[in-house]
Amino acid sequence: MSGEGTVDAGEPPDDAAPARPDPADDGTDDGGQRPVGPRVERLVDGSERVMQSVELVAALVLVVLFAIGVFDLALQIYGEIQTGDISDPLVVIGFIDTALLLFIIVEVYNTVIAYARSDSTARILRLVIFTGVIALVRKAIVFRTGEYATATEALLVAGSYGLLTVTLALLLFVSYQYVGDDGDEPAMY
Repeated sequence: MSGEGTVDAGEPPDDAAPARPDPADDGTDDGGQRPVGPRVERLVDGSERVMQSVELVAALVLVVLFAIGVFDLALQIYGEIQTGDISDPLVVIGFIDTALLLFIIVEVYNTVIAYARSDSTARILRLVIFTGVIALVRKAIVFRTGEYATATEALLVAGSYGLLTVTLALLLFVSYQYVGDDGDEPAMY
């Protein structure tokens, strides 16, 4: 026989139906990984919308907390004016402490909004660093050595605050020196 009617194993028969395209195959070569189908993409998009909604709810909670804090600070100041203790340095330090706490709320709010807007990683990192710097400045302002059992313990805490502050300042400096405002290109070399 000359091989008529036989089919070579490597070639499809002439009368065979063409293979159906995979609906999930977008035709791209992704290194052997299975491409993501449209159903998975819809689920991912839906989960991103839910996450963004939750982030916005968190931002609204922070706005409410900030408003309550500002109102409370105003009431504290008014109360101290009424009693005449407004000139007491410890009272003033208490006001500064509360104001810095409000600034921390603002920075956390800005961070949440940056996440919701999908801002650059460099911007989000800077916001987190700003929050840390404000928190450490707040701790330094209200730092009292009398709150610690020994002078060594107070010195250790003060040194830790100092080291953290210098580290955050260095990180902030590096982020502005070597990362552009868009987060992608170096600012300068």
